[in-house]
Amino acid sequence: MRSDSIPSQLRKWKVTGRELLLDCTPWLGLWRETILLPDGRELDNYYQIEQRDYVVIAAWRNGKVFGFWGYRHGPRQVTLGFPGGYVETGEDASRTARRELKEEAMLTSEDWQQIGSYCVDSNRSNARAHFFVAQNCQPSEPCPSDDLEERIGEWLTPEQWRDYLAAGKVATLGAAMAIHAGILAFMK
Repeated sequence: MRSDSIPSQLRKWKVTGRELLLDCTPWLGLWRETILLPDGRELDNYYQIEQRDYVVIAAWRNGKVFGFWGYRHGPRQVTLGFPGGYVETGEDASRTARRELKEEAMLTSEDWQQIGSYCVDSNRSNARAHFFVAQNCQPSEPCPSDDLEERIGEWLTPEQWRDYLAAGKVATLGAAMAIHAGILAFMK
């Protein structure tokens, strides 16, 4: 099968009912859906989590990539990660990436590449993670940020990123994906 073809016999599911069970705007919403499957079966209690899209940026300068050491409450540990953040309402992912790089890392770039956009949880949410590479990053002036995290920034070689990933020092899927697609794929 060619990589650009989708089997024609596969059909989408149809949502026939939807009820909001928990509204934690702007962070998440929990929905109960009624789903009609292509074979005619109906699922009465299919749960969906409505979350916001986010961006992750591999910021390059002089052969190194900027990262943060910081505590992440999901995995409940100090981990290595990247600049990034939530896409605001009405904002596209590329604008978010530029804004977040400046707010979080005090860096700018004129050389951007989007390397992918992927669904975070294919069965429970339509939220997407958007991955970017910013080349030739330059320092910028500090700007206001509403981040809660305490972090320590560090410029690391691709080999250091690879080694930290292998050693289990990267605890989030978004950061691991960015290392593979935004760093290791660029190694010579």
